[in-house]
Amino acid sequence: MQEIHIPAGESAKKLGNYLKKHFPIGYVRKLFRKNAIRLNGQRAKPDGLVQPGDRIQIFLPFKRHTQGTDPTKSHQFELEIVFEDDELLVINKPPAIAVHEAKEILKRQTVLGMLEAKYRNRGVAPRLVHRLDKDTSGVLVIAKTEKLAEELESLFQESKVDKEYLCLVAGLLQESQGKVDIPLPGRKGSAVRALTHFKIVKRFSETTLVRVNIETGRMHQIRLHFAKLGHPIVMDAQHGDFAFNKRFRKEFGLKRQFLHASKLALDYRGKKQTWNAPLPGDLDETLNRLRSRSSGS
Repeated sequence: MQEIHIPAGESAKKLGNYLKKHFPIGYVRKLFRKNAIRLNGQRAKPDGLVQPGDRIQIFLPFKRHTQGTDPTKSHQFELEIVFEDDELLVINKPPAIAVHEAKEILKRQTVLGMLEAKYRNRGVAPRLVHRLDKDTSGVLVIAKTEKLAEELESLFQESKVDKEYLCLVAGLLQESQGKVDIPLPGRKGSAVRALTHFKIVKRFSETTLVRVNIETGRMHQIRLHFAKLGHPIVMDAQHGDFAFNKRFRKEFGLKRQFLHASKLALDYRGKKQTWNAPLPGDLDETLNRLRSRSSGS
């Protein structure tokens, strides 16, 4: 059993909200689902109020996953800001960091959690208006006001944002450019239209570097579309080729999917704004090794 005492000075809040600040949301839901939590010795619900002096007892062990490295624990770690003003923030998101909390990811270990901590004393509540996968790096836009968040969300929903990615896919794509128009699951689970445009940048012996623009923003859209073409993203652990990835990692040392949000453009304050993010070190080094091997052969 784990026991938590609410310290003096802590403001009163709902039990569920208090726990979500300290544990992954999936674990918190499981606590209530299994009746594995007590507040001052009594069964508790998520909307129960906790105050200074209260005692929370947890009867379901929380297993922390220690596999891998949490870059947010580094004292020198800081998100790279590409653009910022009083309403908008654009960052170059690094790999290995989720944008928001999930089943086994604490909020403080996410981009949103770090930004909330950074801007809390300024009275700013950052809001995500789009997403990048945990292992995808690149341009990420965050609104600093609710009004702008609603405006930007509308632009993304109406496909009025230009999003460009660089990715390395397994195998050799034959067409120099093309599009993938294959429906993918939407937010409600039913199939919805998903449109991906691509143009080949360079072919290597067993892989192809591709520049991609997406008109829609379905979950894992680029990864799923290229997997359906039979050319999955290199090192994609979920939709990729396991045997190919294992060999590629051994030969080139890459430890995450080769997918980078290189450019994003949208209308902001009456003007077209474009932000770029250079290829991060691990992907750049992989390309250098591929070029070196290609020229050597």
